[in-house]
Amino acid sequence: MKLGVFTVLYGDRPLAAVLDAVAAAGVEAVELGTGGYPGDQVGRAALLADPGRVAALREMVAERGLTLAALSCHGNPLHPQDAVRAAFETAFQETLQLAEALEVPTVVTFAGCPGDGPGARYPNWVSTPWPPEYRELLAWQWTTQVIPYWQRQAATLAARGLRVALELHPGFVVYNPETLWRLRDAVGPTVGANLDPSHLFWQGIDPVAAIRALGPAVYHVHAKDTWLDPAGIAVNGVIDPQPLDAVAQRRWLFRTLGYGHDAGVWRQIVSALRVVGYDGVLSIEHEDALLSVEEGLAKAVAFLAPLLLREPPATPWWT
Repeated sequence: MKLGVFTVLYGDRPLAAVLDAVAAAGVEAVELGTGGYPGDQVGRAALLADPGRVAALREMVAERGLTLAALSCHGNPLHPQDAVRAAFETAFQETLQLAEALEVPTVVTFAGCPGDGPGARYPNWVSTPWPPEYRELLAWQWTTQVIPYWQRQAATLAARGLRVALELHPGFVVYNPETLWRLRDAVGPTVGANLDPSHLFWQGIDPVAAIRALGPAVYHVHAKDTWLDPAGIAVNGVIDPQPLDAVAQRRWLFRTLGYGHDAGVWRQIVSALRVVGYDGVLSIEHEDALLSVEEGLAKAVAFLAPLLLREPPATPWWT
């Protein structure tokens, strides 16, 4: 396994300065933002227009002793507003082209979330089975929007030799192992999971159990923690629409590694990944409203680096 970082934490810096900073912090691999909600950190259009720039980007990463783990363009390709959907779709398709050119096999994004029918303006995430129209809406979304879209993308991914790691994220149609497998069973193994424990913790999902349920469908991992407020959850539950920076009012917060769950929990997560055969990158993602980017990254690296399983398993003496 390798220690990585999702570089959009330094979204306000030129890419060369970002790579300098993360290399100095002690990471070994980078996940670059190419559009969607995280923004385009690499200048996607300019890279696609000039193969020389693609080669220069690869060299920029390699000369700092880093590897390219993934490209990320988290967006909603099923958004009901035409202009919004088209922008996300452009970012996704161009990211696929760029991933092929850079020989990066994994693209990270969201599965998307449609609206409630033709003419809708906003996504409609179904999270309850009653009243019965919610079940009807969910069936319509999956049958007419979700599966047809991802079946088309599966063909494109296969042709390019790529795979997509869908982040399990509430608000989108794929948010837990069950929904990931529902989509994967319909479209095939070009679709897998970006396993981010921070989005599982607050849903009440055990990341170790989720990893075992996903097995070979784990294609990428984000390393981010969540702190849960037992007193607040006891009163109002885990569904929390308060702004993420309203830290005093929220029932859970995204935290730097170690500030939500201890090293024992993260050792079990790392070990579960080894059990299912994952030997890729754990990509640190910083969204901690209580720490600066510099302090959050430094603490995350110091916490996670000793926990990684870097060597292949030894051959047991009894074999």
